[in-house]
Amino acid sequence: MKTFLTIVLTAIIAASAAWFALRYAPPAAPPAASATTHKLLRYQCAMHPHVTSDKPGRCTICGMELTPIYEGDSSSTAAGADNVVVLTQSQIQVLHVQTAEAGIRPLTRTLRVAGVIAEDSSRHRVLAAYVDGRIDHLSINYIGAEVAAGQPLAEFYSPTLLQAEREYRQLGGELRQGTALRLRQMGLAPAQISAIDQKSADALTSQILSPISGTVVAQAVSAGQYVMTGERLFELADFSTMWFVFRSYEQDLPWLQSGLNVKVTTAAIPNKQFAGTIAFIDPNLDEATRSASVRVELPNPLVNGKRALLNHLYADGAVELEAPAVLSVPRSAVLITGPEAVVYIEAEGGAYERRVVQLGRRGDTEQEILTGLKPAERVVTNGNLLIDGQAEMNRAFMPPAASAATKPAATATPPAALTDTQTASVSQFIKLADALAAALAADDLAAFTTASQPAMETTSALVVQLRPTGADGKALDALDAARHFHGIDDLQGARVAFHAFSMAATAVLESLRKTAGTPDFQVYECPMVNQVLPNVPKKARWIQTAKRTLANPFFGTDMPDCGIEIKPE
Repeated sequence: MKTFLTIVLTAIIAASAAWFALRYAPPAAPPAASATTHKLLRYQCAMHPHVTSDKPGRCTICGMELTPIYEGDSSSTAAGADNVVVLTQSQIQVLHVQTAEAGIRPLTRTLRVAGVIAEDSSRHRVLAAYVDGRIDHLSINYIGAEVAAGQPLAEFYSPTLLQAEREYRQLGGELRQGTALRLRQMGLAPAQISAIDQKSADALTSQILSPISGTVVAQAVSAGQYVMTGERLFELADFSTMWFVFRSYEQDLPWLQSGLNVKVTTAAIPNKQFAGTIAFIDPNLDEATRSASVRVELPNPLVNGKRALLNHLYADGAVELEAPAVLSVPRSAVLITGPEAVVYIEAEGGAYERRVVQLGRRGDTEQEILTGLKPAERVVTNGNLLIDGQAEMNRAFMPPAASAATKPAATATPPAALTDTQTASVSQFIKLADALAAALAADDLAAFTTASQPAMETTSALVVQLRPTGADGKALDALDAARHFHGIDDLQGARVAFHAFSMAATAVLESLRKTAGTPDFQVYECPMVNQVLPNVPKKARWIQTAKRTLANPFFGTDMPDCGIEIKPE
């Protein structure tokens, strides 16, 4: 049924284009006599090569004037092939056919990712008490203070430490060196030990110094508090360099390597980019999400005495990817037709040949071609969809014997059953979709924000698992593009983002409802969602589980029971 509708629609488009070309193209001049006599073979329609006649006339399908085909004409054989479409110059102009040359060139791509700003764990220090004592005074008494290495944090009274300092003053030679080692073990820095001789004999306290430059991220003591050996006093973190951590999925890993440049942005600091490089790619792939953790090092400048990037911020990244020079064509030249990828090659005499190709990596503007194409061949970049539709019509109207030999491969269909891994991934995704819908139905933005936190990983895992199953590729692409929910600060924005996500989600999962291994879920439809969301169709669908009654996420508490259940077909 779908193929029949495609043929009908393409016929209408092609016929309209042909009528336009026929109406506005200059009248065809009679063929001039050539010096060499060529035998007239037949008259043939350029748009429908199977329509032939032994005398002049018009095509019985589109009304175009039939073209004479002579012996030795390059189109006499090409036009009869079901994988070649021949167009006149007027038709080429009307259809705006454009071509580009396949060539060996670098493949560039910008990978858009989302992740979290985290501290460099190698720059984190915990400061504990080396001996028993009392905190007499705090020099730094609030979290977030910026301190320098060697800066006093507190005044510390310890009888044990005072006794060791007295011994140091009184002793000499090797005994003094041994006491100095004891003082180091009690937490004094070398500079503090060297200054003991100048320290007042009446002083009862010693200073606790910061071991690194950084930010105070935790304070566990107060002035006057007694502490025991090993008890935690402060935590310090050096935020001068931060990590941007994101997940990379299997299909993106061949592009990634250490040293690649990454531009990072965050909603907390609008109109500001932070540049860093990839420092580490985790060699362990997560089995559930089929992804690996990637770490980017970012310089974190001081702004008005504070670090610009805060710990645990959500952020987006753009990874600048490059590949060695490969055979590639513009992405618009490639058509995905079921299980095949095809391009149309420009031949002589207005002929365009259909060619099946094997695809490699996809860049921002170029597509790598592994097999099926040679350098310098020209491919159609604009108008190829109409040409492909015409080729489909040519195959459809061919005699059965001819069309059977070139019958296209069957379109991929969903599997009879899901694997255990696929079932687990679908189950997690259904829980996510249900939680998002429940939060919006209750007008609870905080719950929606919490529920959306695993959306990126859970959705990406689902897309990876369902790619090989024959699920709708366009719906999977739309779902993958709609998995971002961070930066939303009101219910209206949440519902707009959820609408795109939910429509793609239902399109993907509805095709699996009769597949063995698919968890149970319900699909509901709201018939007037355009009344609460801008620029959307009237109807919208969402996913719920059997544990909840109907609750409309688009209207929320204003109209919770607006909707009908969509049963499996």
